[in-house]
Amino acid sequence: MSNKTAIVTGASSGIGLGIAKTLLAQGYSVVANARKLSTAKVLDQTDQCFLVDGDVGIRSTGESLTEIALQKTGRLDLVVNNAGIFVLGNFHDYTEEQYRSVMATNADGFFYVTQPAVRHMKTQGRGHVVTISTTLVTQPIAGLNAFGVHFSKGALNAATKSLAIEYATTGIRFNTISAGCIDTPMNPPESHEFLKSLHPIARLGTVDEIVTALLYLDAAEFVTGEILHVDGGAHAGKW
Repeated sequence: MSNKTAIVTGASSGIGLGIAKTLLAQGYSVVANARKLSTAKVLDQTDQCFLVDGDVGIRSTGESLTEIALQKTGRLDLVVNNAGIFVLGNFHDYTEEQYRSVMATNADGFFYVTQPAVRHMKTQGRGHVVTISTTLVTQPIAGLNAFGVHFSKGALNAATKSLAIEYATTGIRFNTISAGCIDTPMNPPESHEFLKSLHPIARLGTVDEIVTALLYLDAAEFVTGEILHVDGGAHAGKW
């Protein structure tokens, strides 16, 4: 059993909830965040699980996650940047509201959550940041237009590599899980047949498969700067 502490954003459903539950089961203390997590009734507030409501696109929310981790446990070992927004739309039709919304959660959220965490990890001498991205960044699909997603998540993939190099000598690692279409509430059942066709392995991925990738990355201390595709082979090319 672990005695580590993790922050997990977007923890009210889907991938984030699956990650939070698994880490708790493995003995991690978890600071779990989502906009309305306390009213979602999917996790219980305990002396091991600390629920934090709030939008990660607001600086004070991001900063509070590290503050709570240190107040409650005195340490911070893992940050999982899972909170994200996916807005489809042609570039020429994208509204400023859509753009600002996607960038606030996907990009600003990464910055606001990760920067204070890294500041503490530097003094601690070790830590790990894992970001959930999308395989569409590596392999765009004709007709599946989502400028804001490509723009924001592509930036996070780049940040993973640059920060892995910047902090390699400090004991802090940065990795990303590049997910395909996963069976979560974000993808309604009526969309599943279409989504299956977007992978060479023609099915949806599972939350457990993303969790397995996360656990591997967290244990693999010689791995940093990795963009780990869990996408049924979609990143490999056109098929």
